[in-house]
Amino acid sequence: MNIKRAKEEIKQAIHAYLLKDEFGEYQIPNIRQRPILLIGPPGIGKTQIMEQISRECGINLVAYTITHHTRQSAIGLPFIREKSYGGQTYSVTEYTMSEIIASVYEKIEKTGIAEGILFIDEINCVSETLAPAMLQFLQYKTFGNQAVPSGWIIVAAGNPPEYNKSVRDFDLVTLDRLKRIDVEADFSIWKEYAYKQGIHSAVISYLDTKPDYFYKIETTIDGKEFATARGWEDLSELIQVYEALHQKIDREVVHQYIQHWTIAKDFANYLELFYRYQEDYQVDEILLGHASESIFQRLKFASFDERLSLVSLLFARLSQKFRDCYLQEQFVTLLFGYLKQYKTSLMQQTGQIGHSSASPSPSLALSPAATFLALVREVESTYAQEKQSEQLGKIRELTFRRVLSLLHEISHALSPEMPSEEAFDCARTFFAREESLRQQKITDTKLALDSAFLFMERAFGESQEMVCFVTELNIHSYACWFIRENGCDLYYRYNKSLLLDARQQDILADMEAIEKDLPDAVFSLS
Repeated sequence: MNIKRAKEEIKQAIHAYLLKDEFGEYQIPNIRQRPILLIGPPGIGKTQIMEQISRECGINLVAYTITHHTRQSAIGLPFIREKSYGGQTYSVTEYTMSEIIASVYEKIEKTGIAEGILFIDEINCVSETLAPAMLQFLQYKTFGNQAVPSGWIIVAAGNPPEYNKSVRDFDLVTLDRLKRIDVEADFSIWKEYAYKQGIHSAVISYLDTKPDYFYKIETTIDGKEFATARGWEDLSELIQVYEALHQKIDREVVHQYIQHWTIAKDFANYLELFYRYQEDYQVDEILLGHASESIFQRLKFASFDERLSLVSLLFARLSQKFRDCYLQEQFVTLLFGYLKQYKTSLMQQTGQIGHSSASPSPSLALSPAATFLALVREVESTYAQEKQSEQLGKIRELTFRRVLSLLHEISHALSPEMPSEEAFDCARTFFAREESLRQQKITDTKLALDSAFLFMERAFGESQEMVCFVTELNIHSYACWFIRENGCDLYYRYNKSLLLDARQQDILADMEAIEKDLPDAVFSLS
């Protein structure tokens, strides 16, 4: 199965394992909670989905690559203890607590969350001395004489033997105690992830035309040659940084990440064309609705690959706009909530609204500036707690940091002698700036999306290029979110005429989990 389906299977298993009966006991007893064994090629995202699952399930994650450990660090160190049996004293060997088990208890103390996932990677590549301990761990959920705490699910991952000569086969007795999930590389699933992560559009569009190059491992007379999902993602990040530094990526640099010479050279050539088309076709002008007549004339004689490259360039620009709108929406939403809280505190101070005498507001004796500073400290504490619990996703963490930065900016702008109304007006001015930016981003993105459709309509009509363009919109989570929130008549027309509604609905369903806290109302701090 693909990695997305594997993620859902693991989540379902975790929900089942952690379900309790009316007496507070796990409905599936610990002895029947089979460890999950995830087998798949390297670099397809096995570790990443575990991080996502732990956040989405609201539980801990302790992850170890077991090949980095010795028998002593996994089991613990032996020590001698004297015990009495039948009236006689004997010296008995015991073991200190395993480093891995200790890490589980430390994570519980750190986060305050009692349940979690213990993830052991490369479990079938351990050394000969550690192999028996791993079998004991999978069969009995213990390291040495210490058991994994109740409420912790074991997930282990390994590579098939064709990818690693160190792989050891598990015996039938062990396999019969595991829930095994086999995973294969799947570009179509990875592409959904790539859009969310902001993978460079040249990587996505190249692999669109040559999906067989997404994941390829070959044995040659010179050794292994390979391209993996991990390699493409890391290369994408390097390309983005090189672009910011105005440096060129050549085939040698590509080969440092995509260690397959045929693919590395081919992608380097494609990247060069990608940049050339970006300049020749003036993509930014197209998205402003200013496409020159010469572009339409050139497209009449362009190859199919060139036309698809242009579609990819247009979509890349739109993709960034969709993501920017989403991030600004998240930012303004969180900021809006905290400024409403500040307004409530000021109204309590001035007696415009009451407050419970049983729990008086701590801000009543503070000036408006001091009240705002107390709010900033509260937000800092909330951010620190969420970060401590390791439940912060990448976007929420970025949103928190942006909000805190602006709150500090507002705090510096408030003078101690400001009255409540003036202080709130000052804070509202900062908010109005960000809300105006949100509206401007939406307006610019709507113009760009409409302009792209009008350009595509004139250049290609309802051709394969238009199908590709609408399909990309339907698998891009930020695009689906933007269109759902702001509409696009041309999109709806072509989405229906090209029979692509179902895919878009699937993506929207995925976005619901992310977007469930977004308000429908217009922001207003009046």
